[in-house]
Amino acid sequence: MAEGADDFIETERKYDAAAGFALPDLAGLDNVAAVTGPRTYRLRAVYFDTPGFSLAKAKITLRRRTGGTDAGWHLKLPAGAEDRREVHAPLGRSTRTVPARLADMVTRWTGGRPLQPIARLATTRRVRWLTGQDGQAGPGGPRWQEALRWREVEIELGTGPRELLDSAGALLVRAGAAPSAEASKLSRLLDSAGPASGR
Repeated sequence: MAEGADDFIETERKYDAAAGFALPDLAGLDNVAAVTGPRTYRLRAVYFDTPGFSLAKAKITLRRRTGGTDAGWHLKLPAGAEDRREVHAPLGRSTRTVPARLADMVTRWTGGRPLQPIARLATTRRVRWLTGQDGQAGPGGPRWQEALRWREVEIELGTGPRELLDSAGALLVRAGAAPSAEASKLSRLLDSAGPASGR
């Protein structure tokens, strides 16, 4: 449900997929006429938070991401059980200074404490669009070391009915995927870091 060019509600579900997982044929689902793709994108994201992980504790994600079709700054705020309010800002020139509008939106949780890089994530994303009968598809400094590697399937609802999440998810589970226990990529990274992450 769009709220503006850079402010909208995101609805998605995530599934863990083992190395041998093969994506099933999604074209037979109700309300799906065809499946496009796949298109491959290489994404690089740096996540920002306070030294005490104030945003992560509130289930808020703030990142600067390059690559793909939505490069820029992304702020994700809880907006329901499966929904998040996502606010975008342009990449800009600085890689370490959070845009003032986004920083202001999280002051309630940060208390004005500085926002700094806390994690970096490299993602290879293969995107397929499920199109309906009408042809419409849905929308899309520090030293670092590799801490974790995983595969996941993400279903994001665009303009279709919410029931499509259920039927597509059931098909993925029958093919061997499992609903992710983590709410976000960042929470998975921080959980892997253990007590040092402050969570």
